[in-house]
Amino acid sequence: MKRRLSIPDLGGARAVILHRPHVTVTALTRQLQAVGLQAECHWPELPAATRAADYLFIDVDSAHDDQFPWELGEAPLPTIALIGSEAPGRIEWLMNFGADAQILKPVGDNGVYSALLIARATFDARIGLAGEIDSLRRRLGQRQTVVQAVALLAARGKTEDEAYEQLRGMAMAWRVSFEEAATRIVSSVNGPRDTRTTGGGDLG
Repeated sequence: MKRRLSIPDLGGARAVILHRPHVTVTALTRQLQAVGLQAECHWPELPAATRAADYLFIDVDSAHDDQFPWELGEAPLPTIALIGSEAPGRIEWLMNFGADAQILKPVGDNGVYSALLIARATFDARIGLAGEIDSLRRRLGQRQTVVQAVALLAARGKTEDEAYEQLRGMAMAWRVSFEEAATRIVSSVNGPRDTRTTGGGDLG
């Protein structure tokens, strides 16, 4: 079931604009203030404190990698691209940067509110997906460790089912999770012997 999205309260949020002084900044600031955001403009330096802001607007026409204290594609806050030029090189840079929403220039009297909401939803989904991927990787690694532990126990003359049950018994005796018991067994064989594997079970 898909997660139901809700519209965030933008009142009091802080938006940073990375853009040269321009009428675009004036129009953008006016819209941001109208929906309750605090806006500040910087160029060409992007303060380190930007990480604590709620939104970041960037001028795709002039922005470059060295202005950001993070790697491309790893912005720590919702980012909205301000696009004036559709030159292939600029679009390629934007795709690598990975903005969460975009607004075409010149900026008029609308478009900012919807861009803020889209950017927030896209950013939250991206962070959530990254967390799920990390969790799946950890679970896969634990599963592989269990397989290794069972294989090590089975190599001592047991069937796979017997080795599995022995591993379960060790986990209960050591009062640890099934995966932690498997990690101890693998570590005791592949590295310096873990003294915790003694006293509660026997690998033999």
